[in-house]
Amino acid sequence: MQVNANRRSNPERSAEMRARLIATARRLFVTDGYAATSTPALVAEAGVTRGALYHHFPDKPAIFRAVVEAESQAVAESIEAADAPEKSALDRLLLGAEAYIRAMREHGRVRLLLIEGPSVLGREAMRQIEALHGDASLKIGLKDAMTEGGLPPLPIDVLTSLLSAMFERGAMDVAEGESSDDVRVVIERMLRGLATAEIETEI
Repeated sequence: MQVNANRRSNPERSAEMRARLIATARRLFVTDGYAATSTPALVAEAGVTRGALYHHFPDKPAIFRAVVEAESQAVAESIEAADAPEKSALDRLLLGAEAYIRAMREHGRVRLLLIEGPSVLGREAMRQIEALHGDASLKIGLKDAMTEGGLPPLPIDVLTSLLSAMFERGAMDVAEGESSDDVRVVIERMLRGLATAEIETEI
């Protein structure tokens, strides 16, 4: 019995459909915003049935979360691709920060991750998503820099949270027209300043 080599399996077709829905939803969410994007519009744009949509996603918030998770993962992958293990941990942090700002310049990404994401999903859900991707890498990088002596020992969760907020603000500034080179220089100065600062701790 011959088997059609071009015939796709059910899991392959399902994965393709899911990816198609996420790509279409991303385009609509970026163009029209979450509130103005309806599931009928999404179904029509993707050229699928409502049943196909609800087979993969129970409601609009679920597909929006899938879009946000995909965007967050893409940013994390860009940061990982820019890594240079032969460099110091502090230099690798700076490379990661630059890669983050660059990745966030992708059209619509700031709106999805920094504006609509927290508004639609809530801050706690966004923190959970970030913890699985960018914040996890940032925390590891900070720990490595402290171990090497490139950064002073500081409360790691607080430092991760504050630096993450700084990077997000930088990405928003670039999206609003600020020079990415200027943002990069300021971030670098701040991290290198932290590296050389004398920390006084009250006991």
